[in-house]
Amino acid sequence: QVQLVESGGGLVQAGGSLRLSCAASGRTFSSYVMGWFRQAPGKEREFVAGISTSGGDTNYGDSVKGRFTISRDNAKNTVFLQMNSLKPEDTAVYYCNGGLMYGSNWYRPGSYWGQGTQVTVSS
Repeated sequence: QVQLVESGGGLVQAGGSLRLSCAASGRTFSSYVMGWFRQAPGKEREFVAGISTSGGDTNYGDSVKGRFTISRDNAKNTVFLQMNSLKPEDTAVYYCNGGLMYGSNWYRPGSYWGQGTQVTVSS
């Protein structure tokens, strides 16, 4: 069982940066593939990024490639999402996900979700 708590969301101007954090409870964090999803009002949930258990492999949604970076610190049971060059269309609630599975062009969310953190990008 893993409990996830996101933080770091907020209001930022277009072109700015934010760093999201997801703190996980439990001793088995390092055994879970982790990821981030987002959902904007009236839109479907969107895959943002995923990271392997060791952190050696990452994958990104097309809309964030080159701007966002996912990383993890297994010693601190935390996964991060560094978001640069933010755009108004990045506005959404961002969710941390544990137990994710992904490939080069597919993904399947895991069972564990955080409560979400709001990111708002003004133009």
